[in-house]
Amino acid sequence: MTSAHHIFNIEKLDLQSGEVLHNAQLAYKTYGTLNDAKDNVVVLPTFYTGSHQRNEGFFGQGRAIDPARHFIVSVNMFGNGISSSPSNTPMPLAAAKFPQITLYDNINAQQQLLASQFGIDRIALVTGWSMAGCQSFQWAAQYPDQVDAILPFCASAKTAEHNWVFLEGVKSALQADAVFDNGNYRLPPAKGLKAFGRIYAGWAFSQTFYREKMYRKLGFETAEALLQDWEQDHLNWDANDLLCKLSSWQHADISQQPRYNGNFEQALAAIKARTIIIACDNDLYFRPEDNIIEANHIDRSELRIYESAWGHCVASPGNSPDFHQFLDLAIAELLP
Repeated sequence: MTSAHHIFNIEKLDLQSGEVLHNAQLAYKTYGTLNDAKDNVVVLPTFYTGSHQRNEGFFGQGRAIDPARHFIVSVNMFGNGISSSPSNTPMPLAAAKFPQITLYDNINAQQQLLASQFGIDRIALVTGWSMAGCQSFQWAAQYPDQVDAILPFCASAKTAEHNWVFLEGVKSALQADAVFDNGNYRLPPAKGLKAFGRIYAGWAFSQTFYREKMYRKLGFETAEALLQDWEQDHLNWDANDLLCKLSSWQHADISQQPRYNGNFEQALAAIKARTIIIACDNDLYFRPEDNIIEANHIDRSELRIYESAWGHCVASPGNSPDFHQFLDLAIAELLP
């Protein structure tokens, strides 16, 4: 598969913050063919450091989501450096001046893309890992009459307080770098980016992962080698882009929209989509306990807990083939 993508331009995107993102660019890629009935649509939003390329690990020939049968729309969330982001938006909204973007704003833009570009008003499935799964919940609550099914995995409908605290930790480490200069840096805040990645690695995998030295399955002889790899990976990211997406994550809450006015249980109950939630028992920030609450308030919903020492990263393509088989079996129940 090639990495080429398309851009959907929105001249004026009104944001929840009250600001306006002019000439918003939503980057996406499609796979497969939209059928005449337009009822074979699968939407795959991207996860925190994800892209449409990395989403390609969640579907393929012979899999539950298959371009031979489905029209897959893989959409890059705002802030990921491909869609409109602090790093690629011109002044006066560049860098630290880029507005706060919520998941509500992301789904609003995605809905405009599907309707305007393809005439789609019905989605067979919205699914995704981590923040992409949060967007699955958001889709189902924001447009309950347009979504037939959702399958969020390692995600939540509302960012839990402890999850928020974890994110405060990595954010604070990045912002503590003097070079960061409140987002007005001229050179990348390398020390802050490395600290961000180093702390993040402690949360992405479970305690058992480290105790059993499972990092060796990823090609690292020591935990320190893994941490250094995470440092280097985060040096490739723009700091303001990371913080833009992090803010969207911290503010994730499907009830924070006019339809529900902050009533979380009401927002969950409004979801009409058939729902399967997949959690990992060792996920350190998207905890199964939160998903239990969600499933109890969503009609036609089911929670399935996958046991794995991989923790949150069990779903990262390539880490656990058994998990992806588990995921595909669940998706197959939701898709025609």
